[in-house]
Amino acid sequence: MNIQKKELLLSAVLFFAIILPLTSVSAEIETTVTNDDLIKKKQSKSNKYLTAKQTYEIVKADAGVALFIDVRTLAEIEFVGWTPLVDVVIPYMTNDFEEWDEKKNRYLKVINGDFTVAFEDFIKAKGANKNTPIIFMCRSGARSSKAASLATKLGYTKAYTMVDGFEGDKAKEGATNDHRTLNGWKNNNLPWDYKMDIKKVLFNL
Repeated sequence: MNIQKKELLLSAVLFFAIILPLTSVSAEIETTVTNDDLIKKKQSKSNKYLTAKQTYEIVKADAGVALFIDVRTLAEIEFVGWTPLVDVVIPYMTNDFEEWDEKKNRYLKVINGDFTVAFEDFIKAKGANKNTPIIFMCRSGARSSKAASLATKLGYTKAYTMVDGFEGDKAKEGATNDHRTLNGWKNNNLPWDYKMDIKKVLFNL
């Protein structure tokens, strides 16, 4: 994507954010999940966790209480689906289509070097601050925990990670063994779609 297109997309997303200002930046969110409930890769430095169901209830009750950010890759958004309830899509990692990950049998994923800038620009555009609740979502809770940890390092005090992600966890036995059929946004039949709103997507800048 050329620079002019990237600038236009960023401008569109920021404009969209400005015309839908955050209505509340001081809400406290109750959580029931703790570090002890999670495997290491899902733990965050923020120690703030929500399930998909809890996230939905928060967003459904008042979309202005917290910012809801999807940090999956654009390929995931396009082919797996997304929820229109998110405020924005900012990939925490991207695919390197020139490198193959032999261990995971897929293209290598690398950290999006523009994530921090895009994230903080979006926060400012929304009129939010470092005490605004922010909920990060990925596929199953690993990347979202890293995004929440990064936000915490940047000084954001209420960075939550949605622990079961958009697709949920893998079953360990039975007919669906090794398939993502446990928990998560889609498995709980929460609102989702394949039709992406391009105004909510921040591409690599």
